Amino acid sequence: MSAVNPVNPVDAPLYRDAGAPVADRVRDLLSRMTLTEKVGQVNQRMYGWDAYERTADAQGGHRLTDAFRAEVAAFDGMGALYGLQRADPWSGVTFADGITATDAARVADSVQRHVMSSTRLGIPVLLVEEVPHGHQALDGTVLPVNLAVGATWDPRLYEATAAGAAAELRARGGHVALVSALDLVRDPRWGRAEECFGEDPYLAARFTEALVRGMQGSDADSVFGADRAAVVLKHFAGQGATVGGRNSAATELGPRELHEIHLVAARAGVLAGAAGVMAAYNEYDGLPCAANRELLTGLLRERWGFTGLVMADGCALDRLVRLAGDPVAAGALALGAGTDLSLWDGCFPRLVEAVERGLVPEHALDAAVARVLSLKFRLGLFERPYVDGTTQSAADQAELSERLARESIVLLSHDGSALPLAAPSRIAVIGPNADSLPQQLGDYTAPQRPGTGLTVLGGIEAVAPPGVEVTYARGCELTGGDRGGIADAVALAAGADTAVLVLGGSSAREADTRFESNGAAVVASGAPAGMTCGEGVDLAELRLPDGQLALLDAVAATGTPVVVVLVQGRPHAVPELGVRARAVLSAWYPGPWGGRAVADVLFGRAEPVGRLPVSVPRSAAQLPVFYNAKDHGYRGYVDQPATALHAFGHGLSYTTVEYGEPRLSRSKAPVSDPGLSCAVAVTNTGARAVRETVQLYVRRLVGSGSWPRVRELRGFARVDLAPGEHAEVVFAVEADTLASLDRALEYVVEPGEVLLETGPSADRTSGTLLTLTPG
Repeated sequence: MSAVNPVNPVDAPLYRDAGAPVADRVRDLLSRMTLTEKVGQVNQRMYGWDAYERTADAQGGHRLTDAFRAEVAAFDGMGALYGLQRADPWSGVTFADGITATDAARVADSVQRHVMSSTRLGIPVLLVEEVPHGHQALDGTVLPVNLAVGATWDPRLYEATAAGAAAELRARGGHVALVSALDLVRDPRWGRAEECFGEDPYLAARFTEALVRGMQGSDADSVFGADRAAVVLKHFAGQGATVGGRNSAATELGPRELHEIHLVAARAGVLAGAAGVMAAYNEYDGLPCAANRELLTGLLRERWGFTGLVMADGCALDRLVRLAGDPVAAGALALGAGTDLSLWDGCFPRLVEAVERGLVPEHALDAAVARVLSLKFRLGLFERPYVDGTTQSAADQAELSERLARESIVLLSHDGSALPLAAPSRIAVIGPNADSLPQQLGDYTAPQRPGTGLTVLGGIEAVAPPGVEVTYARGCELTGGDRGGIADAVALAAGADTAVLVLGGSSAREADTRFESNGAAVVASGAPAGMTCGEGVDLAELRLPDGQLALLDAVAATGTPVVVVLVQGRPHAVPELGVRARAVLSAWYPGPWGGRAVADVLFGRAEPVGRLPVSVPRSAAQLPVFYNAKDHGYRGYVDQPATALHAFGHGLSYTTVEYGEPRLSRSKAPVSDPGLSCAVAVTNTGARAVRETVQLYVRRLVGSGSWPRVRELRGFARVDLAPGEHAEVVFAVEADTLASLDRALEYVVEPGEVLLETGPSADRTSGTLLTLTPG
């Protein structure tokens, strides 16, 4: 069904002409709008779950609420509706009253039908949904969190998964996906570390490009396909650099660090065609991002040429009242800075007053409205406002989710013999994360149907060879120091051939968790029971809780070989694991099917191919520990090294791999034409197949633009090698590979000496010298 407000084709306004250019349609529609209608298009103030309610009939239908109808009537239209299908403890939506996959298209269509049929101009509404790691809706396919995705070092796999998530969203009636991609883990104490692809700007940029291509398609400059969704990239910019890892706090970034580190992924996403970006909560240079004209207009629009829309984060504009004095002035400040679309705040709804008081010119409002309308035209909503009946295979998405989980698992340490498990007769599976599906899922996750997925315990039971006895004990609680269950765990471990100890953290929101108005967990008096990570759950200490450490000590003391699996949303600092365990795996938050993925790696049905997207510290006291800090010759602390326990890029396998020295196609090149290649020989010298991630780093030995860094990732390649197989990996070294920021913050290739390094991780590289000559 696609007919809306039937109009005689002869008399149809230009904006109804599907064959007219988008810009002309926008201009025509904008010219017909009242000031109130314009303000309605830049507002997204309603929580979507308040727009419907479950009816009492036997079919379990839904109806639109009076509150929703009043919201549409207030502005004679609606710009966007956030979270119509969102479900989680914050929204309070469950299977008892929410929208399932069966209902989704019908409810979305009813929302669209009401907006288009009951308003003067019949402008469709954007249905905006959270897609942090899969659509956050009942029956939505849950993917591993972004930190796990980054550990795969496989943007192609992620692109395919993102395409599936977009198709699933559109089949349910959604149009716009909000996805974290731009933040970096510069301080792992930050609770939202799990939402980042890692600590490195180059790696994050490659995954951001893959995300945009996968969700929007490779050619979404004009009109999106019916199975593609518009992406709004979160968060712009520098949110991962807040002081002390404190959520939404200020940053102390200078312009160079902002550009070198925190804008690289954003720029890549903009160049890939991202439909929008979300202004971050944090401030930069004294101004919150949503009010920062230098950032949103000067850089994003004027310098980068971005034509998409800028969305505010939830309730972020209300925080500007302290800066501007009142909600009307706050809305004017954000609009004038370059924010186009609000989210839940009380400021943008008062833009009519702001324009009438002369606080912001109407042409600034027109520019924002035009960007919102342009996206609606590009999504084809005027011609295809309703779901076309296309369905997305949940089985296909689940398979991709499990594959992502499997390829994200990082073997951190290994004695060379503990893994893969050689069919022991008794395995004791122990720990607070061993048999809890919610603790595998991460933050921003909808309730799961009973029977969905497999825990680590369930995966081991499913994969273990016949005759293997698998026992289980929780051992301790996730948080706190209670040791009441340790005795039972020790008894099981003492009678087993191997103890698999599943430790870590959890972002699982509980029904009794308290939340801020924007959905962040409230942790003022300590972390909620069951949560050690997630939005609003920052840690000062990166060690595991006392109860888990006591469990580790007690199980290791039995003498039974211990294999530790860390289910976590951030890198924990637990140096004693390497002493007490014979092997340590990081599985991150691997999603519903992560349990089978972990078991496959434990039993050798799959090789461990993940590589660290973030450095693992020895302690919180030594932070920051990211690999690409500037080299000032610091020797380290007196009481512990300043280096990471496990370096960025690190990851072991069940075999051994040897690297040759890197070789350049030429050792000198002019800065005007630096194109060359760097080759390195890689050999599998062990008895098992391996997928090796070969990494290319660049180290400027001199530099006039800024102090040279230790090394910067500028390329990586994954190569499959059979036992004894040899391969040569060749990297193209172009201007982009060698460029650095000059004093004007422009990327240039500077003359001087550059070291090109290859290796399996940031701390295990060999280098060769390249001389860049003037001219």
